Amino acid sequence: MSANRSIWAEARNRLASAVVSLGYPGELADLLARQIGSPRAMDRMTSYLYTVRPATMEMIADEMLAICAETETWRHKKEGQNAQAGYNAWLNSETRWRNLDEAEEG
Repeated sequence: MSANRSIWAEARNRLASAVVSLGYPGELADLLARQIGSPRAMDRMTSYLYTVRPATMEMIADEMLAICAETETWRHKKEGQNAQAGYNAWLNSETRWRNLDEAEEG
């Protein structure tokens, strides 16, 4: 097993242990792991389960949705930063300045 797969499997197993220890079915852990989608987010969910010890599946689902929303917000932020960096590089590129100079001369 690759190191990456091992990390995912370990995070999923920790999540499953937390879910089962609270008396919920192990299938819930499978659903959570698939929806959450990353080892770091699974570890956040596991930490929530051990810390808060939610009384209902609805509370677990709400936290899962909050974690997913935060992850998606972070992804959008990074995409925006990468796009802005590319645009800034273009603005400051010699090619752009050379084209501007040629346009002014012509």
